[in-house]
Amino acid sequence: MALKRHGLVRRRRVVGLTQEGLAETLRVERSTVARWESGKVAPQPWIRPRLAEALRVSVDELNDLLVVSFPDEQPFAERTEYAMRYPSRVDLSTVAELRNSMNSLGERYDRIPSATLLARTSEHASKVAFLAEEAPPGRVQREMRILQADSATFMGQLVWDASQRRDHTTARSYYAQSVDVARYLGDPNAEGHALLRTCYVALYGAGDHRDGLDLALRAAHTVRHTSHVLAGLAMLHSAEAYAYLGEANECELALAGAERHLSRAHGADAAHDLYSPTHFGRMAGSCYLSLGDYGKAEQLLADTAAELHDRRKSRAIVLGNLTLARLRHGNLDAALAAFNDAVSELHGTRGGGGMNIVFRAAREMRPWRSEPAVQDAQDRLMTLMEAA
Repeated sequence: MALKRHGLVRRRRVVGLTQEGLAETLRVERSTVARWESGKVAPQPWIRPRLAEALRVSVDELNDLLVVSFPDEQPFAERTEYAMRYPSRVDLSTVAELRNSMNSLGERYDRIPSATLLARTSEHASKVAFLAEEAPPGRVQREMRILQADSATFMGQLVWDASQRRDHTTARSYYAQSVDVARYLGDPNAEGHALLRTCYVALYGAGDHRDGLDLALRAAHTVRHTSHVLAGLAMLHSAEAYAYLGEANECELALAGAERHLSRAHGADAAHDLYSPTHFGRMAGSCYLSLGDYGKAEQLLADTAAELHDRRKSRAIVLGNLTLARLRHGNLDAALAAFNDAVSELHGTRGGGGMNIVFRAAREMRPWRSEPAVQDAQDRLMTLMEAA
């Protein structure tokens, strides 16, 4: 039995658009619109304002249209509970419900603290793991296993972020689970995504840039024939690893490789929902910051910060890096503006990446600590920590 966003389909028809027409308006593939309407994936936050405008509704009204429902009378939420009582009867409808639940949790990741999602996500992952073991052999079990790999990757992401990027061991153990399941299934995209997440821990947590580079390159190699999105993201992070290592030529080559892959990304890519148009500017700006080209870094990061809207954790990271670029470029007033914007974003999300970069920026402000504006900014950061 098919899932469907009936409200979204009805609204598209009311405004006189076909799937092709809506796709052309939004500059996405028709298959992307079809996947939204089928309930398989949800529109990324960055495209929702444009989607709402195309459908002539407010963003809040659009959220109501994105509710997934079944065409029959059986309540959607009961299917998983039924499967938990009779696990041998798990079916594709149950898999779809569990997938939709995970997507809903994932949509909240960039807007709220990860710690508030951990309990529900852990419960969800436990149900998925149990049902993956009990599901009947064949397509249902394979789909459950794929979901199990994705759930483990998401758990690793949440644990690491909630720990302010300190709990490397637990995060890596979840990613290793995902890699094991993906290899068992022969699913290069799930394996590549887990390897890429492990790369983040090495690069931004442990500070092991060679290990991070190796993991990023392994991820890119794993998905080179199956996902331009994941290959592009992996090359972006390999570029940042090269930048950390001071290898400018290799960094530029990796950025060019990432740009080639991302320019070929399309809606049918299994990892399309991981991609945002701001990815390149965000990562390239960070690369040039590490390489000491502060003017180029500032331009890229400022443009990217202006484009980011609902992705508040990502925006806090960009603003933190923008603060550092402006400080190192000698522009204290502009740096303070970016710093205060970053702290504002962190008040709602407390993202580990943003926290780490903002504290680094605060340390680099010490030469100006007697300035009243710097003292005020530091006080705002302390207030944030006390609230946490």
